Amino acid sequence: MADPSLAVWLGRLQEASFSRAGPAMRRAYPPERRMTGSQLAEYLERRTYALASSTRPDGRAHAAPTLFSVWAEAFWLPTVGGAARLRNVRANPWLALSVIEGEHDTHAAVLAEGLAEVLETVPAYVRDTTEARNEGVSLDWAAAWLRVTPERLFSFAEFGWQG
Repeated sequence: MADPSLAVWLGRLQEASFSRAGPAMRRAYPPERRMTGSQLAEYLERRTYALASSTRPDGRAHAAPTLFSVWAEAFWLPTVGGAARLRNVRANPWLALSVIEGEHDTHAAVLAEGLAEVLETVPAYVRDTTEARNEGVSLDWAAAWLRVTPERLFSFAEFGWQG
């Protein structure tokens, strides 16, 4: 069962995001296909990887898979030293995350985007939780962490999705 406070935060963030969204986004993500706050929390707690998209200093797009955890109203991403994503966030402190599963009539997606910052250290809870999500494999390789504070979050789940 998902953390109730996580479910409340995600539900509120999604509602606020859709209230500011344009007609095309609201049409593409109709209310009956959006995940509830509880579904969002459960989905994100069982998913391990997201696709992180950033902007290179010269304006070109960059995307790469990453481990992630959600805690304290933020997404936390361990990152190797020298990663393009670190340079990108330092130049343009914004990330978009995509967490997608399934195909066709059973697919689901959560899209989040927001301000990102580079941290050299993180709370022990974040490190321990992310390590556990990584099947207990050490995260000693993480030279830095990105904390993404989402300003927008959208979800979509096909009717056949078994979340």
